[in-house]
This record gives sequence, C-alpha cells and structure tokens, in this order.
Amino acid sequence: MNNPSTLHSSMKPIEEILPLLAHPRKIVITHHYNPDADALGSTLALYHYLTVKGHSCTVISPNSMPDFLLWMPDADKVMIYDQQIAQSNEVIKESEILFCLDFNQVSRTKVMTQVLNDYAGIKVMIDHHLFPDVTFDYGISIPEKSSTCEMVYDFINASGDNQLITKMMAQCIYAGTMTDTGSFKFSCTSSETHRMVADLMDKGLVPAPVHQAVFDNYQENRLRFLGYVLSEKMMIFPNQHTALIAISREELNRYKINTGDSEGIVNFPLSIKNIIFSIFISERESEIRMSFRSKGNLDVNEFARKYFNGGGHANAAGGKSDDSLSETIEKIKNALNENESLFKTCYQESL
Repeated sequence: MNNPSTLHSSMKPIEEILPLLAHPRKIVITHHYNPDADALGSTLALYHYLTVKGHSCTVISPNSMPDFLLWMPDADKVMIYDQQIAQSNEVIKESEILFCLDFNQVSRTKVMTQVLNDYAGIKVMIDHHLFPDVTFDYGISIPEKSSTCEMVYDFINASGDNQLITKMMAQCIYAGTMTDTGSFKFSCTSSETHRMVADLMDKGLVPAPVHQAVFDNYQENRLRFLGYVLSEKMMIFPNQHTALIAISREELNRYKINTGDSEGIVNFPLSIKNIIFSIFISERESEIRMSFRSKGNLDVNEFARKYFNGGGHANAAGGKSDDSLSETIEKIKNALNENESLFKTCYQESL
C-alpha cells in the first residue's frame, strides 16, 4: 500500500495504525486550507467510515468550504477553524489521533499550522503529493494515485472493511476522485480507479447526481465571471503552447468570487488546439495564488517548484508569489521564454 520512496524513514507505514483503531478513539480529521472536492470528500468519507467503526470523530476545516460542496453528507457538521478557534483547539487537544488528508506539509493548513505542529497525539497522513513532511507519525504518500479519495477507499479496503462502505461514503469518494481526475480524463486515472468506481456503484452510488451537484451548482455570477475570463483575460503564447489567465483582486471582488468559485477554470484553455500548458493566477489577500495544468509529458510540478515555491503532480500543480500581479506575470513570461524548447519538445511528443 505504501510507496517507500515517498516516505520519510521516521514515518511508520499506515497499516501499523490499524491496531490502534481496534478500539474506539477520539479522532480529528482535517484537510488543507481552501478545500476542494478531494479534500472535503476524503475527510468526510473517512469520517463516515470511522464513525461506523465506533470512533468519536470530528472534521475540522481550516476555513469555510465552497458552497457547491456543501451538499456532501454531513458537511454541515464540519467545524470551521478560523470561525471557531477556541472550540476547535479544545476538540483537537482532547483527541487521540489526528488524520491529515490531502496535504503533506502542515503549512498547507495556514491558520492551523501552529496547533498541528504542537499536537501531542498521533498524527496520520493520507496524501498523494510529492515530498511529504517529517512531522507525521504514520502515513502514506502515493503521487501516482488519482486522489486522496481513492486512497481513503484503499485504506478502508486495507482495513478489511469494504463491506462497510455506504452510499454516503461512496458519494464523497466519487466526488473527489471525479474532480481530481478531470472527470476521469487525466493520466492519473488508472484501471484501479475505474474498478473502484464500479465497486462504489455496486454499493449504491449514482454518478450523475454527484456530477450535477459539483459542476451544475454554481451561482450566476460564477458563469458570468467565466465568460469574462475566457473572452477578456486569456493570453495565448503560441511559441510556448501556453495559455495564461491572470485575475486581479478588483476583478474577483467585482464578480463576487468566493472560495472555490474559480476551481477548474485553469482546465478550460487545455481544450484549445496546440495548447499543452495552462496557468491561472489570482490576486488574493497577501499573495498571488497560481494553478498549473498540462497535457502529456510536460511536468508542471517541476515548473512550479523551480519558479513559484509550489509543487503538486506532473500534470497538476500549484504555486504562489509574493510579488505584485504585474511582476508575477512578467516572471511567468520570462520562465516561458526560458523553457520554450522544452515546451516545443513536449508538444511534439503529444502529437
């Protein structure tokens, strides 16, 4: 189940946590700041599973969840850390085990970083990103996996409890897997992923309502924002086979764009002929946030790590910049020029 090459030597394989779960425990489950469907889906799926097993579980999100994910079963029971700091800290302090899902560095939780660093209980990581932190006691990190949701499914199976998977767990697992695989079109989609979905359908999952809940559940302003972005803000760099969308804070405010409303927009330019690299950057509170997506052999994880203090997967990564929006755009243009031959090679390989 574990990929030893991605685990720090001091982190025990996740299978070794199973004996500690043989008796009821007080457990907290959390995910990264600004949760997406994989983060929330994996935490709620694990929450439902551990609750069925008799554990006392609480899900704590670092900040508010996107409106289009609030349909997930028991999303209304999730504690919001930055709105309930004292209560959340008390729940964390009283817990015995802390599951950290869809992130491998505690700094990804932002407002919860200090409390996670100070946590005296057992910390467990389930994640599919490269270069895990050394602060976890038990963990699993398999970058080749489609999603953390698929890894939660694997964890349930490794526990010998496949028969305990309910329709609610299946809905959460499917939502996160569907979004992280780009509706099963990204290269991270394996035969194991499809076999999992078949099993979830056998357990009562109906995919269409979940897809509609995620992708057909936005406010009107989000669609108008999307139209504005694609018609007015998308820049094409044909020599680098790249598309860039840069959005200012003023534009986000003008369209009343909330957490999660810009999710997935970075994927649209990849539908353009000859484009293999798409970049979406937005000016948020005190930094520039960046999303990178690619097709074929172009490794955007390496690009994000080299230029923008980021990382992720070969075809999907993120980064950040402390420079101004205009300065960040110039830095991107310079990086594109610097790597033009690489992009051309990757494009030729994709034909």
